[in-house]
Amino acid sequence: MGIVFSFLKKYRVAAIAALAMMLMELSLELVQPLIISKIIDDGIQQENLSVVWMWGGILTFSALIAFGAGIASSFFAAHTSQGLGYDMRDRLYDKVQSFSYSVFNRFSTSSLITRLTGDVTQIQDTVFMGLRFMTRVPLVVTGSIIMALVVNVRLGLWLVLTVPALFIFIAWVMKKAAVSFRNVQQRLDAVNGVIQENLTGIRLIRVFVRMGHEIKRFANSSERLMKGTVSTLRMTERTMPFILIVMNAAIMAVLWFGRKDIISGSASIGEVVAVLNYTLRCIGAMSALSGLVMVLSRARASAQRVQEVLDTENDAYENQMSGPEAGKVGAKPVQGSVKFDNVSFSYPGSDIAVLTDISFQARPGERIAIMGATGSGKSSVVQLIPRLYEEDSGAVYIDGGKASELDPDRLRRSIGYVPQEVLLFSGTVRDNIAWGREEASMDEIVDAAKRAQIHETIERLSKGYETMLGQRGVNLSGGQKQRLSIARALVRKPAILILDDSTSALDVRTEGALLDALKDLSCTTFLITQKISSTTSADLILLLDDGRLIAQGNHEALMTDSSLYRRIYESQYGEEAQHVQNIH
Repeated sequence: MGIVFSFLKKYRVAAIAALAMMLMELSLELVQPLIISKIIDDGIQQENLSVVWMWGGILTFSALIAFGAGIASSFFAAHTSQGLGYDMRDRLYDKVQSFSYSVFNRFSTSSLITRLTGDVTQIQDTVFMGLRFMTRVPLVVTGSIIMALVVNVRLGLWLVLTVPALFIFIAWVMKKAAVSFRNVQQRLDAVNGVIQENLTGIRLIRVFVRMGHEIKRFANSSERLMKGTVSTLRMTERTMPFILIVMNAAIMAVLWFGRKDIISGSASIGEVVAVLNYTLRCIGAMSALSGLVMVLSRARASAQRVQEVLDTENDAYENQMSGPEAGKVGAKPVQGSVKFDNVSFSYPGSDIAVLTDISFQARPGERIAIMGATGSGKSSVVQLIPRLYEEDSGAVYIDGGKASELDPDRLRRSIGYVPQEVLLFSGTVRDNIAWGREEASMDEIVDAAKRAQIHETIERLSKGYETMLGQRGVNLSGGQKQRLSIARALVRKPAILILDDSTSALDVRTEGALLDALKDLSCTTFLITQKISSTTSADLILLLDDGRLIAQGNHEALMTDSSLYRRIYESQYGEEAQHVQNIH
């Protein structure tokens, strides 16, 4: 729970105020049974009405002050807990945003969502309860024992004998419950994962008529969560009957021996009533403690999960700030020269080589087409350029300097990247294009859309560029989403443009128009494609097979030197080849 205290430092004044108000409320409440004993012994027993009125007035006044202190304590506790929750969620989100791909993949998306929402909320609520109730419970018990001893030592000893044993028992239960609740949170991650997959792939599920299968899969995951939660709650709830048995035994002892003391004259009726009152307060506090054990156990598990994310070390290259050398390299605008020198790469945690000894050079403004079968390493090549991953051996050079010496943010601001999986954000068409560069003017947005061959389509929408997109762009076709994603990259006016198989949904004519529009740009373009129509105009074609670069050159050179490239060309010679001739 150390992480909670580190976030509490900012709100220590409010937290101290909440505790001070709670102590004032508690002190006044602990005095009230003593006042009641005075009313009984000195007023009612002596039939002295003036004493009853005096102590009754004091009792009422103390109750009102305690009520006001309780309200103030709740206000300060709420301010502290809400502020802590905001800061923790903000810090956690910033940490996740800073993760490199390799680190990000250590956590499932559903787990990160649960940690950002459910776990932080659990901690936030526990902080409120801690300032308002958790600290109060042991103080009520301790104060009640002390006051009972002050009123009557013999009767108060029964509380001294029973309460410590209960505390030891509750501490043991809390330790076991923390482990169980951590397992419950992990099962909640699994449930959220199934929900996320189903909502994301709802179209595929319906087309394949797999609703029944997915419903059953969700039910199984949900059932495991339910059983784990029930098992844990059963363990924590068993503390309540045990507490009541022990505390009721203490009440019986106080009544039994109190009666004897009253008869012998060693105790008054008011003292017995006061000790009983303190015993009942202990029962109430201990009863609340059994519920608080469950809350604290869940919060402890949640704090560990949040701490796990915050303590995760990012890759060194992602944490790199602009040092003297990086500043020297990154001070100049990126021109777009890219060189791979014997680069080999395997994904973190895997021994399988994805790329082996890749070497090529792309000059500023050139178009590089990358071809190869599925799994040949095409996407891995382009992901090394913006340093989403770091090469295992060899080196990637940008403008003659090692990419590893460039500040990642400086480098990425010079790159326009269109991934295989198109992702559009909530908002208007204009917002989605401007997401690539927030300060882009409307003219620049329109120009990017025209180059991406999507301007006319946008104009036909109900509100043009101000048309709201559905979730993940559901009201657009696959090709329209791809072109919108390309426009988002072009509005950045990048020095390096990466199109990772992002023209697959475009017809040959539209793709040709797009590639012609890109000729006017001075950026170096990397185009992953399976279409010969996209490669014929490329300055350099890279042909990959099983992570190795088996051939490189322009279209004419590969038609002469590469049998594999010729076979690919011949397999697409039909209608597509005719389009190639028309376009080029």
